[in-house]
Amino acid sequence: MFSKYKKPAPKPAAAAPEEKVAELPKADAKAKIARKAPPAKPATVTPMDKERKRKERLGEIKLELHRALLDNLNLAALEHASEQDLRQEISAISSEVLTEKNIILNREDRQTLNQELFDEVTGLGPLETLLKDETVNDILVNGPQQIFVERAGKLELTDITFKDERHLLRIIDKIVSAVGRRVDESNPYVDARLQDGSRFNAMVPPIAVDGSLVSIRKFKKDKLGIDDLVNFGAFTEEMAAYLQAAVATRLNVIVSGGTGSGKTTTLNALSSFIDNAERILTIEDTAELQLQQTHVGRMESRPPNVEGKGEVSPRDCLKNALRMRPDRIIVGETRGEEVIDMLQAMNTGHDGSMTTIHANSARDGVSRLENMIAMAGIEMPIKAVRSQISSAVNLIVQASRLQDGSRRMTSITEITGMEGDVISMQEVFRFQRVGLTPDNKIIGHFTATGVRSHYSERFRLWGYDLPASIYEPVAAQ
Repeated sequence: MFSKYKKPAPKPAAAAPEEKVAELPKADAKAKIARKAPPAKPATVTPMDKERKRKERLGEIKLELHRALLDNLNLAALEHASEQDLRQEISAISSEVLTEKNIILNREDRQTLNQELFDEVTGLGPLETLLKDETVNDILVNGPQQIFVERAGKLELTDITFKDERHLLRIIDKIVSAVGRRVDESNPYVDARLQDGSRFNAMVPPIAVDGSLVSIRKFKKDKLGIDDLVNFGAFTEEMAAYLQAAVATRLNVIVSGGTGSGKTTTLNALSSFIDNAERILTIEDTAELQLQQTHVGRMESRPPNVEGKGEVSPRDCLKNALRMRPDRIIVGETRGEEVIDMLQAMNTGHDGSMTTIHANSARDGVSRLENMIAMAGIEMPIKAVRSQISSAVNLIVQASRLQDGSRRMTSITEITGMEGDVISMQEVFRFQRVGLTPDNKIIGHFTATGVRSHYSERFRLWGYDLPASIYEPVAAQ
């Protein structure tokens, strides 16, 4: 009974190669050809399993040693101890504990363990290695077992993990307490700045469902200049010459782009064209701008404290900056009601001011400015709003991160005035995409649109007489 549906007895291993596709029905034969069955994995311990177990064991030992360090180290005296003394003390205590527990480790594992313990005591534990890695731009933590990094515009999963959620929360608390902040169930998210200037944001349970979420945008110690960006292919020499003329002749510039597209890097590079004799005031949520001029006043807004008091908004900083006799005002990012003060500053004698906004194109950028004015609660006719924008903003530089991770200045657009109720704009330069290589790299080239700059006469009067050839379109090569 049921012999019809009984599984056939497995064939001996030697008989497997003799099986023929032709013996199967046609549909099954097609399936066999189109899709190969995955090879059966032998039930053996792989090197990856061994490495994982080794790391788990080292993690357990590190936890025991860390407890021993907390019991034995005089934490108050650590503030005055040199790095060499602290390393020696950690090494001595760990050796003593390993001997007591009869744990034998090779030299490499001991060194790794001592370095991790040093990072736990003085730094940010597992994150310390990534913070020191110059190739890492962003660190993204999705719970204790998943840490991603961004390198060259691409996300990668690392093999670094936290012991558990408590370990991750302890590191988060260490970061935020250093800047006088607090994060817990009643205040489950926090924005802060690390000692090196990197931006830090965290969200903890119960809001973060699968474990605490952390993002760190690393602070670049080496400022990228215009020449560096040209060499990287972010834009061309002709575009650089045009931007130098625009900044030097005090046009009001907005750098537009998405998250991670390089807006702040572009703003930093453009600021290098500002004359050293001018007084510049910068306003940011998190201080990232690295201006090299002599006369720079930096301001940073402040969020409210735990009691909801003490907030200093970007608009407060901007209002105060207008009383401090600036030649130019640079706002790190305009995202709210401060936009109206920024536009008025651009319109009332602070020519050459610059800011960044989140937008996908120049036209979208103008729409965002309109929306931000509406969100500020200012009731103005749309024509008056657009008139204010068109007279305040001269140039919109669009930065984009393309699908292959590369960052390009995809468009430079001038605002030329009003035509009826519409803001008139003209694109001067653009990045022309052609296609993709087999390894998914963008193929394209920068070209002028053939439109002569609306500000050519202004450039000439200020001593920047750009040749007409830079406005001529470039054919694909």
